[in-house]
Amino acid sequence: MIQKAAQKRGLGVLFILGAALSFALMNLFVNAAGELPVMQKVFFRNLVAAFIVFILLLFQKEKFRIHDRSCILWLLLRSLIGFLGVVLNFYAIDHLGSISDASILNKLSPFFAILFSAFLLREKPTIPEIIFVLIAFAGAVCVINPSFSLEVLPAAAGFLGGACAGFAYTCVRVLAMKGERGMMTVFFFSAFSTLVSLPFFIAFYTPMSAMQLTFLLLSGVAAAGGQFCITAAYRFAPAKEIAVFDYAQVLFAALLGYFFLQQVPKVLSIIGYAIILIAAFGRWGYNLYLSKKQKTAVS
Repeated sequence: MIQKAAQKRGLGVLFILGAALSFALMNLFVNAAGELPVMQKVFFRNLVAAFIVFILLLFQKEKFRIHDRSCILWLLLRSLIGFLGVVLNFYAIDHLGSISDASILNKLSPFFAILFSAFLLREKPTIPEIIFVLIAFAGAVCVINPSFSLEVLPAAAGFLGGACAGFAYTCVRVLAMKGERGMMTVFFFSAFSTLVSLPFFIAFYTPMSAMQLTFLLLSGVAAAGGQFCITAAYRFAPAKEIAVFDYAQVLFAALLGYFFLQQVPKVLSIIGYAIILIAAFGRWGYNLYLSKKQKTAVS
């Protein structure tokens, strides 16, 4: 029994590492596509994901049925705020000095989720959780390096993108508690984002080379792969045990940025990475401690 649980946990870690690599590749492809309108990049990223999930849903018994009407509002909220988060994240990817900076700011989402859960789910955060949030935000300050100039806008966009992702993930939790299928949630978000970005894509369309189009299509494939890997990971192991490994995306993004884009993060950014990772590992250890404590109390 213990060995089987360990094997499942191991598979969960492998899948979440796969998700981290997939999203790092998405960031690389988005940046490599060059100077194209953000909405053009967002359109292709979501179009590919929507198409893949659409095909998969066709083979499911329930197909496109939404669990109940109460889920529609949460699907819309998740999609609207999640779409805004993708736009902000893509803007940060295009304008920050390195894709690893954009990745670490987006990975503030679990800490924002703690704050949003307090309002949306009435889950009161513990004092250690609040401390971890403050530590993570201190790390974000190092990465953003705030100044009174327009140069801070891309970093601020990345920070707000992480906030939007945290809100969106909280909505996903609500939908899961209501019994909504994860694949339907992904499809609704991808289809919504594709439709909303379509008018901007048409109005501000910029001609692309074959290579640019290839990079945008690859960004969509990578994004879809990341979504499927995360879904699979949490089927094998609970988030509190494996979520911290998702921060490997920052390492993958730094390596990809260095080898393919010749990007080297600033020293202050690296210090910020370290602080945020300390907060992430601290929160992970704290959750494991609480889990063991509860099991001991029950036994």
